[in-house]
Amino acid sequence: MTHTPADQHAPTPAELREQIEHTRHALGDTVQALADKADVKARTQQKAGALMEQAVVKADELKDLAATASSQVQNKVPDPVKKKAAPATGQARTAVAQAGRMWEEKAPASLQQRTAQSAQMAREHRTFLLAGAAGVALLWLARRTS
Repeated sequence: MTHTPADQHAPTPAELREQIEHTRHALGDTVQALADKADVKARTQQKAGALMEQAVVKADELKDLAATASSQVQNKVPDPVKKKAAPATGQARTAVAQAGRMWEEKAPASLQQRTAQSAQMAREHRTFLLAGAAGVALLWLARRTS
């Protein structure tokens, strides 16, 4: 027989059940943590989501930077140049509208469809395209000023 000292008492059935329940919860948490670690697909998706969020934040920063650079460039353009550019802008818009009408009349349907799909993709990924264009513009400005 095992002899227990007087100051230690044998656990009651209720205490044993509580210890078992506590151990079950701890073991369940450990198993869940291991399962999460082993789930490569979920971890990859989480990482991809985090990278996408970072890309969106960076694109927003670049877009703001491009807007600032654009306004600085516009402020540096002399008024006579701006006045000459306004009619040219109108002419360019007219030419683009005319080219669009010719495109609709003469381009093959398959080419029009592929172009429409590309335009849709560009609209859906507008932020990345703007960020890329802003980066190119900044590089061009940096090279031009140096």
